[in-house]
Amino acid sequence: MSQVNCAIIGFGYWGPNLVRNFAAAADCHVHTVADLSPERLAAATRLYPGLHTSTDIDAVIHDTAIDCVVIATPVFTHFDLAKKALNAGKHVLLEKPMTDTVAHAEELIELAIRHGKTLMVDHTFLYTPSVRKIKALIEEGSIGKFKYFDSTRINLGLIQQDVNVLWDLAPHDISILDFLEPTLPISVNATGVSHIHNGIENIAYLSVNYQHDFMAHFNCSWSSPLKIRMMLVGGDHKMVVFNDMEPTEKIKIYDTAHSVRTPEEKQRILVDYRVGDVYIPKLEGGEALAGMAKDFIQSIMTGKEPVASYRSGLNTVKILEAAQHSIKQQGKEIKL
Repeated sequence: MSQVNCAIIGFGYWGPNLVRNFAAAADCHVHTVADLSPERLAAATRLYPGLHTSTDIDAVIHDTAIDCVVIATPVFTHFDLAKKALNAGKHVLLEKPMTDTVAHAEELIELAIRHGKTLMVDHTFLYTPSVRKIKALIEEGSIGKFKYFDSTRINLGLIQQDVNVLWDLAPHDISILDFLEPTLPISVNATGVSHIHNGIENIAYLSVNYQHDFMAHFNCSWSSPLKIRMMLVGGDHKMVVFNDMEPTEKIKIYDTAHSVRTPEEKQRILVDYRVGDVYIPKLEGGEALAGMAKDFIQSIMTGKEPVASYRSGLNTVKILEAAQHSIKQQGKEIKL
């Protein structure tokens, strides 16, 4: 295969970004853009004259000239569209989150394996220079033992009508956690509240628990006057702050830690604190979405497993589904 013919389904909020990056990618041709809205398709044609568009999504999925389908539609549509595409022999890229249930994700994975097709999720942050730098710091031991992960993703945002704030905002950071921490969690606890009284939580807190002395925490809100996109990655030697709202200095490494000692002659624990320099590393350039598109295309052409594979998608949905059960049971621990 010298070139991948791609169809992108959905030209709403995220679709235009996907079309732009896949159109610019080597070894890829955006064959068709599909959407149920003629107005959106007209906008796509204005941006890309000569682009083939269609409101008949089934016809696009079954078009034999198309090799892969990129699905950028609401999460409740992902399963049906991806299932049709996989059964039609297409490679599939799904917008995050992968599906609305674990059972749906597992069925799609089984289909992808059976048909020998790439099934990938658009966890864009796994391709950002910031997250890749943090991954390198952990793997080379620069921050010591990875101890905790704390994420805040809040803003005065668009309240969704079909999913709560965790399903909307947390997939980015849960996928980053899955990328950074090689072991799988054992349980979750989550609490949340719906101030609009429709059963859809607009503020939620999620704790992810592990077998060893590591934990992760997520704070998500559509009801904050401030927009914050911040992550703390703690090691026992150094700590990393990732502030995605910073235009340039997104990563800061703090040479700060504490150590614990228990003198033999005393029955109390002594904690020593060390505060050192702050280091701001230089990060590589490039758009993360372009890296994601390239990874999908290379996976199709070579068979190599992509970074944001279906494993990442499934692990994220498992945490989200368990968190939803926990919220509805007032924070009860839900085993994974």
